[in-house]
Amino acid sequence: MSQSYKIKSYCHIKAHEVSLNGKVIYANDSNTFSEFIKAAYKSEKTKYPKFFKMDNLSKLAFLAADVLLKNENFDPEVEQNIALVFSNKSSSLDTDRKHQETIQDPSNYYPSPAVFVYTLPNICIGEVSIKYKLNSENSFFIFDSLNARHLKIYSDILLSNKKADEVLCGWVDFEDDSHYEAFLYLVSLEGNTDHNEHEINKLYNI
Repeated sequence: MSQSYKIKSYCHIKAHEVSLNGKVIYANDSNTFSEFIKAAYKSEKTKYPKFFKMDNLSKLAFLAADVLLKNENFDPEVEQNIALVFSNKSSSLDTDRKHQETIQDPSNYYPSPAVFVYTLPNICIGEVSIKYKLNSENSFFIFDSLNARHLKIYSDILLSNKKADEVLCGWVDFEDDSHYEAFLYLVSLEGNTDHNEHEINKLYNI
């Protein structure tokens, strides 16, 4: 008989709101994503100066993961065996556009390593891993929309094969100030919600 896994907790960031397990913990009406995410970061009292150098996708993923993992009382100074399985539809498009702006005019060619380093979507996984000392399995998938079936199967395999003790997975997508969304959830042996497609989609659509 296969092991049954649970959704332990979950976090949303969208429409200028941060919520944890369905409860809004921070909201403001900032005009831009940059203003909102910085204010949310300060509200959460997160201490990680590198945050301000990250691209928008990494800031979004980092804050959602930090809110969730901090709520679970994980010590960032202690190495954890938590796998990361993220997905989105825009890849690193926001940063790709910024990089393109710096190289499209030969007479004004000014590519920046600080921008170029974020032209892969999985870089946001690295930012979370550094903060929480995660040397575990990680993957970033590109789908047209949240693929609950894939996330469930992939994370269950990681857990059943003892590749991780828990899996942080979900959807982190950034297109522009008006189109961004993070939905991350923690899969474990413990929790009150069954880890299946129905429940994943249900929580995502809250």
